[in-house]
Amino acid sequence: MLGSTHGTLTTDSRRARVIACGEQPAPAVHGRPAATDDLDVSGRPLYAGVPDLDRFFRPESVAVVGASDAEGRPNTGITRQLLAWAERVGARLHPVHPTRESVFGIPCVPSVADLPEQVDLAVLLVSDPLPVVEQLAGTKVRFAVAFASGFAETGAEGAAAQTRLAAAVQRSGLRLLGPNTNLNAFEKFRDDLDGPAIALITQSGHQGRPVFTLQELGIRLSHWAPTGNEADLESADFISYFAEQPEVGVIACYVEGLKDGRSFLLAADRAARRGVPVVAVKVGRTETGSRTAASHTGKLTGADAVVDAAMRQYGVVRVDGLDELQDTAALLARARPPSADGVAVYSISGGTGAHFSDLATEAGLRLPTLSDAKQAELHQWIPEYLDVTNPIDNGGHPVGDWRGRKIIDAILADPAIGVLICPITGPFPPMSDKLARDLVDAAEETDKLVCVVWGSPVGTEAAYRETLLGSSRVATFRTFANCITAVRAHLDHARFAASYRSPFDEAPRSPSPSCRKARALMRPGSRLSEHAAKQLLRAYGIRVPREQLVTSAAAAVRAAGLVGYPVVMKASGARLAHKTELGLVKIGLTSASQVRDAYRELTDIARYEDVSLDGVLVCQMVEPGVEMVVGVTHDDLFGPTVTVGLGGVLVEVLQDTAVRVPPFGEEQARSMLGELRGRALLSGVRGRPPADLEALVEVVLRVQRMALELDGELSELDINPVMVLPRGQGAVALDALAICR
Repeated sequence: MLGSTHGTLTTDSRRARVIACGEQPAPAVHGRPAATDDLDVSGRPLYAGVPDLDRFFRPESVAVVGASDAEGRPNTGITRQLLAWAERVGARLHPVHPTRESVFGIPCVPSVADLPEQVDLAVLLVSDPLPVVEQLAGTKVRFAVAFASGFAETGAEGAAAQTRLAAAVQRSGLRLLGPNTNLNAFEKFRDDLDGPAIALITQSGHQGRPVFTLQELGIRLSHWAPTGNEADLESADFISYFAEQPEVGVIACYVEGLKDGRSFLLAADRAARRGVPVVAVKVGRTETGSRTAASHTGKLTGADAVVDAAMRQYGVVRVDGLDELQDTAALLARARPPSADGVAVYSISGGTGAHFSDLATEAGLRLPTLSDAKQAELHQWIPEYLDVTNPIDNGGHPVGDWRGRKIIDAILADPAIGVLICPITGPFPPMSDKLARDLVDAAEETDKLVCVVWGSPVGTEAAYRETLLGSSRVATFRTFANCITAVRAHLDHARFAASYRSPFDEAPRSPSPSCRKARALMRPGSRLSEHAAKQLLRAYGIRVPREQLVTSAAAAVRAAGLVGYPVVMKASGARLAHKTELGLVKIGLTSASQVRDAYRELTDIARYEDVSLDGVLVCQMVEPGVEMVVGVTHDDLFGPTVTVGLGGVLVEVLQDTAVRVPPFGEEQARSMLGELRGRALLSGVRGRPPADLEALVEVVLRVQRMALELDGELSELDINPVMVLPRGQGAVALDALAICR
């Protein structure tokens, strides 16, 4: 389980083995059968259909199995709520109970086999839904909801029961929500609100309440999907469906565990293609299995880091708290595309403006200095002694005349400014009242985003409750942090959406010629020697030093002559993970005598340490550059992952890495490098020349291809260091460790 109280099961995201290599046939994909072209070279789907959930959310007919009107029974309250919901959506409701003639005056049938018509949705108010699901198989019902608990969230026995239920659902042809879900899908949504809506997905129903109550602040909600244990329908299904609904402006999610990594990515990709933001709280840690990572890459790539990277790749905005989920989703639902990424901070206090600006700048927002002309314009209404460079300090918003509105309009007219934020730390009538009114009026006449932080802990002031919350054009927050988080998400997602290209469109579907060469080198269940691992890299066109594997001192001397002095000598063996710590690396050898001595010393150390060698490597000594690490690990949820970071002997101390889930393109490979804290080293520091970024990006992309093609065979790969030479000179893999599955 993924730390979920709902017991969402961790599954390998692989849905089929590699078709191109003659393994299992293509699996079915919801919405259409999967063909070979629907699979990437690792056998994972490149396409996922959108489930038609229209008749789930707005059915024409509903069966309530276990309906009751007996006072004091839990099912009675649920039945009453379902009756009210059915009336709102215009559905015919059919109670099902083996011993009752009617429920709430509606004729009752004894079993689902006796229903008077084919129903769209069956709501199962029974402790064991399995027999009912089996009965529903012959009725051609489209959807069912199972509220019952006691499944995977309870342990192994419950997980087995959930597996049986899921199998029955698959045989029946219906789609199931739950088990261990609730009535959130059948809540009463306000129908008097307009504008883009929030569609809500939660595995725990109670965690969606803060978002649901946004309706009381005038923000529209269109759907709520409480997915529960996800025996069948999962969060990814609802993301795909919601992304296609024209009224949905943003999808808000509370996720405890992802059922299938690839399904989630395909759903996020669909939302990204449609330009629909997804905001998610993701709790818990994915289970990475019991392996002890032998490579640097394996130790550095934690499961949550992979989830975080996967979400970032597909534009999913990950937040931590429910308050952030609420505020960020509300902003993204309302905000129009920004015309510029510049943020202006306008306040009635210099201290407030400085404080907010510090936090905003630290979070990555850009506060451009206003032009001299714009500052001169503002000083028509703001005293000369006040700073208007940005943040803009007005010293007290004008109350008695038109100047306050002039100031706000002038800021919004600046083409460098896309967002105006006004932090109001506390009410100060009548100034704060007039300021709120001017901000609302200005917001109604601009396409730019206007945000207000109302810092009063009371929240009952008319300026807040009536003026600000009464506007659909002003985004109002209660804290600096949530405002900054939401605005940053808005600007980041706009940049992401403007340049997004789906990696699934260009993902490799058939093996490259390198794959056949590489497979011949694999040794299932074994760790390859450095020499064999480098042959693996060579098969994929990754440059390695000139080297020869030798088994005698005389052969070492001959090899050094061929490789060219100075040389590096290293012990080579399948059991050697980190040779430096054992003294099994000798560098800068410049003569035959040094080579002979080094050979004897290396083999003596290996015998003393009881390490089996396949020989000693005599290697070309490569000029110094920037030492990087590039590697592959296997994540139980997403499959192969690729990591890049600062390498060398301090790799585990620095832990400066970035992760991506294949497939990804060149732009994402470059983005990985941009995420590194030490990225300046690649640009050249302290007189050193810039490194060959193009060569490093090429190494990352070739490693990704290897990870996809050898998925199922390659457990871990660690290339450390990759020596990135000065621009135009390439990158060389000096050492490598590979572990076969």
